[in-house]
Amino acid sequence: MADSDSGTANPDPPRKDAPGRQSPDDLGEVMSRIARSLQGEHGDVEQTLAAITGAAVHTVPGADWASISLVTGRRISSRASTTELAREIDALQTELDEGPCLDALRQQTTVRVPDFNREQRWPRFAAEACRRGAGSLLSFQLFTEGDNLGALNLYGQRPNSFDAESETVGVLFAAHAAIALSAARQEQNLRRAIDKRDLIGQAKGILMERHKLTAPQAFAVLARASTHTNRKLFDIADELTSTGSMPED
Repeated sequence: MADSDSGTANPDPPRKDAPGRQSPDDLGEVMSRIARSLQGEHGDVEQTLAAITGAAVHTVPGADWASISLVTGRRISSRASTTELAREIDALQTELDEGPCLDALRQQTTVRVPDFNREQRWPRFAAEACRRGAGSLLSFQLFTEGDNLGALNLYGQRPNSFDAESETVGVLFAAHAAIALSAARQEQNLRRAIDKRDLIGQAKGILMERHKLTAPQAFAVLARASTHTNRKLFDIADELTSTGSMPED
């Protein structure tokens, strides 16, 4: 599942800073605690993103920094970076249109970079990432059924910061993170839809009271104003409820 830098079958080198191996029961408890924590963000996408990257650094062995390459429509942006350097390296991938994080979210795979100094797959990006102080990387796609949300990017300051345990824990973490992020987005979208519906209802009420219109007639007035001004109906309703006046043609 993970990519290697040279295609050899050498085992992972020992890591001096690696914590003791966690049993399946311990890891399950950690993941359950993280899932509960992420669910506690109550639909706030930005807080959920920050909670994901913060928890990732403390959960995945070898991770020093974390960020998320978030997909919004056709745009990819770096979000919730735990350090400015992680954000800069993410932005560099977008600028060069190459890198492990982009491959992770585009190819629906886990990408592992043992040593940026020896990396050959993205030569321009790897050289610059190494120069800026990144030693190694793990990137996991964040996805739910039919929805590619982005990629979770974990950086190590030293080469070979990540091993097989890092990848195992990271895959489980990314699965929980994707579910939490998807739920936060859905709740946020629902809240926005409700807010828009309520605002349009208020605007209709103003027109009905002011001009003695029926509900369909009031909606038609808003729709015509939207068409004539080439603005969204919600924006027309927002202006009416905020200023008490309809926008001019």
